[in-house]
Amino acid sequence: MSRLYAVASTSATGPGGAGGDTGPAAPTDPASDLASFFDDLVRCETRLYNAVGDKLRAEHGIVTSQYEGLRFVRDHPECRVADIATAFAIGIGAASKIIDRFEANGWAARLPNPADRRSSLISLTADGATLVAEAEQTFHGHLAELITTAIGAEQVSAVGAALATLRQALEDARVGVPVG
Repeated sequence: MSRLYAVASTSATGPGGAGGDTGPAAPTDPASDLASFFDDLVRCETRLYNAVGDKLRAEHGIVTSQYEGLRFVRDHPECRVADIATAFAIGIGAASKIIDRFEANGWAARLPNPADRRSSLISLTADGATLVAEAEQTFHGHLAELITTAIGAEQVSAVGAALATLRQALEDARVGVPVG
């Protein structure tokens, strides 16, 4: 358990709520708390991303990044490669390669952009739409299995709201946006 959460779980009745009175919790170090928060956030993301990817690969032959890209194209019909790059904080070249692979697999098609001949509009094919719809059931089911068995729906909502606020602040400040 990270220091941040170990301190938070100590109550007046002792660590974890058991035992005698141990007095007030030790003061926390804000820098250490932030480092623990970062470690926990990154390790949770990595483990969830990998576990969901394993499940999607086993059941649908795709990985998490492919599912996310397909879902984005489905939810943003006629998006551009630049829209994908912005949404995922990746370079234009990387986003274009993703769409190249989707096209090669028959999951997406590039259509002419009547407003800008230099770019294309991306749409899912029928096969791509079917794949993302089927994979979505697996994605949601596995996330529920992994997350809600560890923390309740109320905690999911609270953590989700905090992370959404942090994400919005980072996006507004253009933090972590690739150059080029």
